[in-house]
Amino acid sequence: MAKKRTSKTASQPQPSPLMMMDAKPPKAAKLTEKDIRTVEKIKLLAGSVAMSAEEREDPLIQIPSRSLSNVWFNELDRIIEMGEKTTSRTLFNLSQARSFMQTLLIAEGANQLISQGKTLSIRGMYYQAKHTIKGVKEETFNDQSESDPIIEDLEVILSTLREELHLYAQKRGDMVGNITIIDRGDRIDCSRMGSGGYGIPSIVEPEVITLDPKLCKADFVLHVEKDTVWQRFNEDKFWKKHNCILTHGGGQPSRGVRRLLYRLNRELGLPIYCLLDNDPWGYYIYSVIKQGSINLAFESKRMAVPEAKFIGIRSDDYELCGLSPSVTIALNDNDRKRAKQIADYPWFADKKEWQEEIAKMLKHGFKMEVESLISKGITYVTDIYAPQKIQMIRDGHPDACLD
Repeated sequence: MAKKRTSKTASQPQPSPLMMMDAKPPKAAKLTEKDIRTVEKIKLLAGSVAMSAEEREDPLIQIPSRSLSNVWFNELDRIIEMGEKTTSRTLFNLSQARSFMQTLLIAEGANQLISQGKTLSIRGMYYQAKHTIKGVKEETFNDQSESDPIIEDLEVILSTLREELHLYAQKRGDMVGNITIIDRGDRIDCSRMGSGGYGIPSIVEPEVITLDPKLCKADFVLHVEKDTVWQRFNEDKFWKKHNCILTHGGGQPSRGVRRLLYRLNRELGLPIYCLLDNDPWGYYIYSVIKQGSINLAFESKRMAVPEAKFIGIRSDDYELCGLSPSVTIALNDNDRKRAKQIADYPWFADKKEWQEEIAKMLKHGFKMEVESLISKGITYVTDIYAPQKIQMIRDGHPDACLD
């Protein structure tokens, strides 16, 4: 019997429908006033490069320096501000050509996001801008460690936060307490968020998060350093007993957390109390919340909270709370070096109380975490330590906090 012939065309693999489909052409979004300003800044950057090319000049981008040497402490406003030092990035310099191209790629990507009314993670922007350069076997970006600094460069070039470029980072931080917010039209009652709390997003601008004084009953914000401490306070319903909002930043607080603390303070008039570790890193976290950061000095006016108070843990608490030597952690060389750097910051250098605090820690030779207070009892920090510190502030006690 003759064998059945198989069609050659039938045996060939057919292309996947997914491979034959392209995304629908994006629709232009209705831009906010802030979006319009940001797009104009991007256009000015692109226009200056195009003009240089037309005039047969080497295209140049001036980038404000993000370093300690280029920031100054505004004593009147009590915040860090950026100086006028800049570095140049040119197209015809072989060592700078790649980063020059990458800067314009990220700017183009941000312009597309804003125009379409979309947001993207900084990881997503890496993939959007990554491709093989035509005619050569070289990638525009080898990995995300290249694109992230370029995004930061673009921020200072344009004097614009990455959130205004419609870029966001992984959210880090939670909030719970007596406040209701409006998140993209959704009403979120932060007193009914269970054990997990409300995850603070990367973008907390007014067009995303609405804060209404009528929907806030809290008297203050208690910001703790880590999720582990926040969980203790949340489980003990500290925010309910003391009518407050409880936040954490997962260590070094993200921009979203810092920006939200700023808005809670400025728009709702809530005091910000910081319960952080007694170590150089806790001091630095407080410095960033209070005065702003060196990298984002150009945006301190929208992120720093000069009125923030440091309520502990402090070096004297070792004796005042009767803590055991077993809960102390010996300082290493890096700790000592970092502590001395912080003491020399202009915004700490003239503060006698902070100089004494740092000197005591160095003299003791050890650091302490907030969790060390648990050695006094599981709820010691929520039932005794924090309430007493806050009451001392309200009573005007001079040793209640560090300013």
